Amino acid sequence: MASISLLNPKAEFAKAQHAFSINLAAARGLYDVLKTNLGPKGTMKMLVSGAGDIKITKDGNVLLHEMQIQHPTASLIARVATAQDDMTGDGTTSNVLLIAELLKQADVHTSEGLHPRLITEGFDIAANKCLDILSKCRIDCPSEMPDRSTLISVAATSLNTKVHSDLANLLTEHVVDAVLSIRRPNEPLDLHRVELMQMQHRTDMDTTLVKGLVLDHGGRHPDMPKRVTNAFILTCNVSFEYEKTEVNSGFFYKTAEERAALVKSEREFIDSRVQKVIALKRKVCGEDSGGDKPGFVIINQKGIDPFSLDAFAREGILALRRAKKRNMERVTLACGGYALNSVDEMTPDCLGHAGLVYEFVLGEEKYTFIEECKSPQSVTLLMRGPNKHTLNQIKDAVNDGLRAIKNTLEDGKQVFTLVSVYL
Repeated sequence: MASISLLNPKAEFAKAQHAFSINLAAARGLYDVLKTNLGPKGTMKMLVSGAGDIKITKDGNVLLHEMQIQHPTASLIARVATAQDDMTGDGTTSNVLLIAELLKQADVHTSEGLHPRLITEGFDIAANKCLDILSKCRIDCPSEMPDRSTLISVAATSLNTKVHSDLANLLTEHVVDAVLSIRRPNEPLDLHRVELMQMQHRTDMDTTLVKGLVLDHGGRHPDMPKRVTNAFILTCNVSFEYEKTEVNSGFFYKTAEERAALVKSEREFIDSRVQKVIALKRKVCGEDSGGDKPGFVIINQKGIDPFSLDAFAREGILALRRAKKRNMERVTLACGGYALNSVDEMTPDCLGHAGLVYEFVLGEEKYTFIEECKSPQSVTLLMRGPNKHTLNQIKDAVNDGLRAIKNTLEDGKQVFTLVSVYL
């Protein structure tokens, strides 16, 4: 009797060979689920959550994250595969299939009496041999001056297994151009500079690369311009509205006149900030707006009250409020200039520039496009599709394509492969 039975008579236990068979069955279960995903002709899987949400994908990483895996060995294999995706951005399905096949072959040898330790040593020898062969097969891919056609081939290898061929060809061009736009010599490649914006509109083949930014909000005043050309862009984190103080305090009014004086002084405090911005606008754009004169755009992380919005609208200024922090960082990368935390520091040097800024309305949603930037260091991949399923599928594919290109540029190596026509 096993010692565990002395501690818990109801405990279930299995001997070595039986335990190995249980683990093999768990690996085969994952293998059977993911094997039809592999390759360009792989099939899609539909995942239905407990809340009834539907997700259609063939990305192994998404499947392993979304599936509720109970078996400890299967869960371990899933974590190994997802770690592969975190490190390289692809290869999740291949990893699971390879592990399952290794366990299958190991079962043959263990059933003949071979000790598992010898099998694991053989796996280590085989892994070292594979690395040695790959080191001989790989060729250099200079990261200083990368060949665009080479990067397109790398991205296509990843994307063709995620989406249909026509969309893969389109996304391949956009993904490569996006990486080359944000890449700078002797600097680490930051993929967060590529904004992935989803717009439920038109078809997946209308996905485009915007060499600038697309913000998911627009102007908050009906009289503000909807289209600004040759625009100076002020990026700031300044409050143009009343704010609650950080320290709670209170006082009493003696008379109604004192209350009116306080309200007036508060309004003057905000108006002084607005007037400083307007003065900067007049300095760089001239007194009169319109015609062929430059425009002025404000992108503010904090709020702007209706009175301030009205003042900006009268000056022909397009003002966006409550912008996301990540977009604030990308605006300066795309358009130049730098973000301000105070209106007292404003000079023309802090302004960015864009050739075109316009507002696009889709139903109840507003989007602001910032285009025609000079040498943008941040770009936006605008993903379009008729439904959420398509948009999520495109996003998963684009993420894998971006990581594949990043790995190629960082490693400076590539391996030529030939995909089986049966996949």
